[in-house]
Amino acid sequence: METNNVTRLAIIAIIVEKLEQTERLNKILHDYSQYVIGRMGIPYSKKNVNLISVVVDAPNDIIGAISGKLGMIENITVKTVYSKF
Repeated sequence: METNNVTRLAIIAIIVEKLEQTERLNKILHDYSQYVIGRMGIPYSKKNVNLISVVVDAPNDIIGAISGKLGMIENITVKTVYSKF
């Protein structure tokens, strides 16, 4: 993965509606682990979902690749919030 040196901070919000998808999700996050600053997961049994936030410091194209790959997984919803700088 070749990128330029300009990076941005972003938070990738993930809602997992089927636990069977977590293996695929974790594989993608592992593939991009060099950009991950931190991760927090919260199981919410009342709604039978898992909520995950992943903070990354990466070039725009890498953040887009992570979000895009995660968003293509069935029963997973992804939204990304970028820093202004």
